[in-house]
Amino acid sequence: MTETKARPRLGRSEATQGYFLVAPPFLYALLLLAAPLAAIVLFSFWTQDYLTLDTTLTLKNYREALSDPLYGELLLRSLVISLAVTAATVLTAFPIAYFISFSVPPSRKSMWIFLITIPFWSSYLMRVFLWKVILGYNGVLNTTLTGLGIIDEPLSFILYNANAVVITLAHAYAPFAILPIYVALEKIDRSLLEASRDLGESRVMTFLRVTLPLAMPGVVAAVLIVFIPTIGDYVTPRLVGGPNGLMIANMIQTQFLKLNNAPMGAALAVLAMAMVTAVSLIFLFLNRRYLKGQK
Repeated sequence: MTETKARPRLGRSEATQGYFLVAPPFLYALLLLAAPLAAIVLFSFWTQDYLTLDTTLTLKNYREALSDPLYGELLLRSLVISLAVTAATVLTAFPIAYFISFSVPPSRKSMWIFLITIPFWSSYLMRVFLWKVILGYNGVLNTTLTGLGIIDEPLSFILYNANAVVITLAHAYAPFAILPIYVALEKIDRSLLEASRDLGESRVMTFLRVTLPLAMPGVVAAVLIVFIPTIGDYVTPRLVGGPNGLMIANMIQTQFLKLNNAPMGAALAVLAMAMVTAVSLIFLFLNRRYLKGQK
């Protein structure tokens, strides 16, 4: 009887210790993540007239955001640019990660990973300004192409538009896409690939039916890591996007800092978060359907 009574107490003690261990990071996440998010959501239901803040709950900001064509255009442009950046980044990152995982000797893989992280040594703003120099009307790219006789006059569609934003963001987030894909490829059991080849599958079919499905966790991680922050980027569109490359984050910044209309900026932020959540869930659903089809 003594032993049976002591066991539940021991279990409760272990559970209590577990709660105490989890409590600090939980409270930390609650204060720094959930509380600001809840404040933004609450703010979006208020209204503001310059310095006068009306805390009466209303849907006015959402009605205006959904009815004004300017906000709809910025949301759509942000979605298109983010999807383009994600596609360009992941499609270029996968071959690099595949090469490092399958072709580079194990003794040199750490050096390649080290080289991939070199862009992080410089400031993000410095990299954006360097792309302005490269893509400018009289920049490095146009000067080189003109000097080689490939073009007669400088290209005007590669700077101060959505194309420049896609190029700059794809370069900035490339390491974030390469590393998770590389980790997923490294975890693949090479004997599975050999078994597929022994059963008569070609290299292409082995890649499509074995390598790619097993690497999908890394691809999913890369897609989410790139897509979610790019839709909220406002520095790059402001510096290299021009009028036709601005995104919803630039309007949110304008509402908060220039128009002194924080509730409208909060409403736009909530709509942008909802759009990101919807697209991410759709991608995860399609990925699950793809993996089920491979089984």
